[in-house]
Amino acid sequence: MPLDESKPFPKRPRLKDFGYIGIYSYFITVLTENRQNHFKETHIVEPLIMLLGETAEKEHFSVTVFCFMPDHLHLLVSGLEEQSNLKKFIKLFKQRSGYWFKKITLRKLRYLSYYDHILRKVEAKNDIAMYILHNPVREGIVDNFKDYQFNGSFTMNIYEL
Repeated sequence: MPLDESKPFPKRPRLKDFGYIGIYSYFITVLTENRQNHFKETHIVEPLIMLLGETAEKEHFSVTVFCFMPDHLHLLVSGLEEQSNLKKFIKLFKQRSGYWFKKITLRKLRYLSYYDHILRKVEAKNDIAMYILHNPVREGIVDNFKDYQFNGSFTMNIYEL
């Protein structure tokens, strides 16, 4: 089935034969509805980064890399325990961030369904991390990913990469 060019990726269900539970790593992309530019201001994004960290800790995930682009979010996350549940983690983050956003801005932060890629053991997490971190460079927002204020990691110092 060809991709609809009006959408960056198809809205699709999760894989049926995979439970998204356990010690796996995932490359996640979450779009805002209608690609609205909600993630452009420090007073909005910094609290969302804190919520992301709190939710990851609560749901037993590590966040190797995150990048809040104006209209979407990229994550490289890994389950830390056999019970780590990606669907629950993403759902809870979307709920908590949406509630916070509405309380602060009086507007709704709507997300589309997310795209997930389950990393295979042979895939290098560092390559995917660098791909995510360079997103603002590819979009022409900054010349060096280290100058972008809305990306980072909870597990490593990205400025040493």
